[in-house]
Amino acid sequence: MLSRLVLLSASSLKGSGPIGAGVVQATRCLRTSSQSLAPVPPLPEEGGKVRHGIFPEEFFQLLYPKTGVTGPYMLGTGLLCYLLSKEIYIVNHETIYALTIGGIIVYCVKKFGPGFAEFADKIYEDQLAKAEAAKESSISILAKSIEAEKKEQWRVEGRGLLFDTKRNNVAMLLETNMRERLHMVTNEVKRRLDYQIALQNLHRRMQQEHMINWVEKGVISSITPQQEKESIAKCIADLKALAKTSQAQAAA
Repeated sequence: MLSRLVLLSASSLKGSGPIGAGVVQATRCLRTSSQSLAPVPPLPEEGGKVRHGIFPEEFFQLLYPKTGVTGPYMLGTGLLCYLLSKEIYIVNHETIYALTIGGIIVYCVKKFGPGFAEFADKIYEDQLAKAEAAKESSISILAKSIEAEKKEQWRVEGRGLLFDTKRNNVAMLLETNMRERLHMVTNEVKRRLDYQIALQNLHRRMQQEHMINWVEKGVISSITPQQEKESIAKCIADLKALAKTSQAQAAA
């Protein structure tokens, strides 16, 4: 409600010249000061030192340089006497009730305070242990996440090498395919050339056989029966001469 009133007043002062603008600027500075952005200091785990159960130690330390050691006590005694003498505080039955209740409270604090403090400390330690366990678990999970992220980054860095290897494999496959096709073409050409050579050899052999048969037929057809008889007789005579020569060599 107060903030709305401040905004309304600032909007009304905004159009009232330089004074209104200065007030608006001051309001903005107060609302967005650096103190509002300051971090909140952590709460102390233990309370400060006190004397006589209720008086803080800082009060005595504040008065020591000016009043000495007895200064705080004299200040308290004088203040109590002033209140009683001027009847600012009147002692009646309520005072007795207050002293009685205060004594009961002091007795309960002295009697049950340590046990309750131990119980509260145990609960606090349990909560702190749970919070610490949750913190360690979160830290371990985050550490694993960081390691996994680093591993993924390492994999991403090695992806270039993987792609280069795949490119080399593809190039090798293309080269192998090309060489296989060249080998297939070479074999096919060699097979056809071998076929042509075999065909030429066949033609040559057939021509030679035909020539031999033609010459043989010509020779046979040119021999007369009389020349055949003379040739046979000549062969027989030669065989007989060879037989006699072989027998003479055997006898010798």
